[in-house]
Amino acid sequence: MIIELKVPVIGESVNEVTLSKWLVANGDYVMIDQPICEFESDKATLEFPAEQSGKIKILAAAEDALKIGDVIATLDTSAEPPAKQEKPVAEISIPTPEIKKPDVSITPLAENIAKENHIDLTKITGTGAGGRITKDDILNHLKTGATAHAIIKHTKAKTRNYKEEKISKLRKTIAKRLVSVKNETAMLTTFNEADMSSIMAIREKHKTNFEKKHGVGLGFMSFFVKACCNALLDFPAVNAYFNEDTILYHDFCDISIAVSTPKGLVVPVLRNAECLSMAEIELQIKALAAKGRDGTLTLDEMQGGTFTITNGGVFGSLMSTPIINAPQSAILGMHKIQERPVAVNGQVVIRPMMYLALSYDHRIIDGKESVSFLVRIKEQLENPGQLLFGKDPVDLLLDI
Repeated sequence: MIIELKVPVIGESVNEVTLSKWLVANGDYVMIDQPICEFESDKATLEFPAEQSGKIKILAAAEDALKIGDVIATLDTSAEPPAKQEKPVAEISIPTPEIKKPDVSITPLAENIAKENHIDLTKITGTGAGGRITKDDILNHLKTGATAHAIIKHTKAKTRNYKEEKISKLRKTIAKRLVSVKNETAMLTTFNEADMSSIMAIREKHKTNFEKKHGVGLGFMSFFVKACCNALLDFPAVNAYFNEDTILYHDFCDISIAVSTPKGLVVPVLRNAECLSMAEIELQIKALAAKGRDGTLTLDEMQGGTFTITNGGVFGSLMSTPIINAPQSAILGMHKIQERPVAVNGQVVIRPMMYLALSYDHRIIDGKESVSFLVRIKEQLENPGQLLFGKDPVDLLLDI
């Protein structure tokens, strides 16, 4: 029996997709539910599984623009599977090439440096315990293993090459949204800075037990999500949508977390984040980030956020002005933690400081609200006891 494989309904507002790539070859025998191709819409990249087992005949080419319901292939379900059926393409695990060989002992930091510099570890004699290769061994090799002339010749080779790539639907959509936000909102950014000493001390003291109990690391993002949820409930305009004639307020906090992927920025959502524990926040962020990198996020997982947090600090950004994620009214930008001299009680001390940036839509959020919101975030980060209730526990105790 010959059946047609058609572009499925991907989302309510999605009418066209691009067949980004085939995961199988023409004439392959595919198994039911085996991913056979990837579709890219203006919102996400999704894998398409085979509806039944059979021999596939490919009719559409990679990079074709297709409508919902278009036929992309046929499947001969009466075909016999090969005698020795190989694993489906999607199940084949292709190991990442490693420089380290099984008989080479090396510290994790030294291994990272070696990979970045494409060093053959078999040519290095380790000076660590039991002949283990250390960071100093790698750095010494870099100093003596190549001349400056050779390095410059390798890195400065003359070239006049260039390449042109088709812009993906996802990238086009991101570009349109960013431009429309700049043009259609009264966006301003207010800044503050937070002393991260207390948060860092908590992480250092409890990270091992936290990971042992919950199976996930204790990151900075969970502290920020908690602080934002508390502040959003106190400043509802920051958690609202501006709809020209109306303002839509939310009594819940659906926090969008900006995740960088090879195909662009995506913002999966933590639903009702105000009700989540620190461990639940970290586990959900880890799962959503993995899906984002693998391109398996669903549309439902990326829609409906009420406020966004983005962390440029992981890339080394010291300060930035993040762009609002429409139709939301504000976005918080985290940045790199950097030791800086600050004045404390009349004395200059060195503290781990982070610049915070809140971009907001001035049509709905007044300057006083935006500044007060950011100050509330700062207060909670510098006094983590406030994260539990959003206010100073002593003030709550004394009812003041």
